[in-house]
Amino acid sequence: MTTNVFDTGSKITLDPSGKLLVPDNPIILFIEGDGTGPDIWRATVRVLDAAVAKAYGGNRRIFWQEILAGEKAYAATGSHLPQETLDAIQEYLVALKGPLTTPVGGGFRSINVTLRQVLDLYACIRPVRYYAGTPSPLREPEKTNMVVFRENTEDVYAGIEWPAKSPEARRVVEFLNAQMGCRLSPDAGIGIKTMSAAGSQRLIRKAIQYALAKGAPSVTLMHKGNIMKFTEGAFKTWGYELAQAEFADRVITEEQLWQEYDGRAPAGKVIIKDRIADSMFQQVLLRPEEYSVIATPNLNGDYLSDALAAQVGGLGMAPGANIGDPYAVFEATHGSAPKYANLDKINPSSLILSGAMMLEYLGWQEAADLIHRGLARTIQAKTVTYDLARLLPGATELSCSGFASALIDNLA
Repeated sequence: MTTNVFDTGSKITLDPSGKLLVPDNPIILFIEGDGTGPDIWRATVRVLDAAVAKAYGGNRRIFWQEILAGEKAYAATGSHLPQETLDAIQEYLVALKGPLTTPVGGGFRSINVTLRQVLDLYACIRPVRYYAGTPSPLREPEKTNMVVFRENTEDVYAGIEWPAKSPEARRVVEFLNAQMGCRLSPDAGIGIKTMSAAGSQRLIRKAIQYALAKGAPSVTLMHKGNIMKFTEGAFKTWGYELAQAEFADRVITEEQLWQEYDGRAPAGKVIIKDRIADSMFQQVLLRPEEYSVIATPNLNGDYLSDALAAQVGGLGMAPGANIGDPYAVFEATHGSAPKYANLDKINPSSLILSGAMMLEYLGWQEAADLIHRGLARTIQAKTVTYDLARLLPGATELSCSGFASALIDNLA
């Protein structure tokens, strides 16, 4: 096979239907991240480049281009999220991002939330799978194999809120008490929960499309509609309406499954079902094999995806992506862990697996598969970073960079 040497990268573009057109030398943007971000970025880029080189014999190569966000951006530009960064993502379409620090209870607004809202990255996609040998609190963690589609732009995370006793909060309280019959304390803080049919259905559509493309058996709508009837209850209703309107020949409801098929799903059909949020947390522990794709509003999805990650080894093993039309930002799902910054210690698997998700998104499945197999071999050999080594008797503890080297050696 002839080896191509690329001098420069090319932009990813879109065809008239909105489908990605990915060259063999795509320019991919990256944000190092704060705290441990630089450490895990250096490990990740080595693994991704090695997997691409091995999978395609030098005929494909990623050209990485840095953009700034977080503490590094603030030091260079005075802004935690410069407009140039947003412009670059809109131009180049795909980015890979390390963890960014957000203050709790004050300070600047979450950069992650701002990215999702400004770029309309409405689907937070979190695959959860178990790699044999990873420490887990479950007896049978291998049964946990799900993908969470979390709505990313609405719900209480939309950022529509005002602090207690502020003029804005007092005006809202006064209006609700006087005009809507509420009985709110005059010193209440106010947050607004909004959910729309359009916002809910585009997320649920993406989840159903994924299930159909991957041959997944079901899509479960997770909601708290028994209490919040006109937001989360509506999410459930809108989901069933969308499934019937757009996928009627390819899906069935759980009710139909039992009434018409005696509980045996017909080939090629995806089952649409729903679960109350608090019940869902119990069921993913007790009966995880019954769930494959889960579509959920914003706050529920945040809780659920982290809880599922704990079942398969923690956030250090959890990839994620924020995807819209047409932009996509893949990211480590854990925090920046500043106390471990520059120690070459933290587990880079979350960002590595997010990079593998990105490769799949580009259509480079062969390279992604190499990473999944290499990660499994590395863990099974008990050559892991400190977070897993302390839970694995007989493990060899590796640095962040050493773990990347071991994974690269195991690419096959």
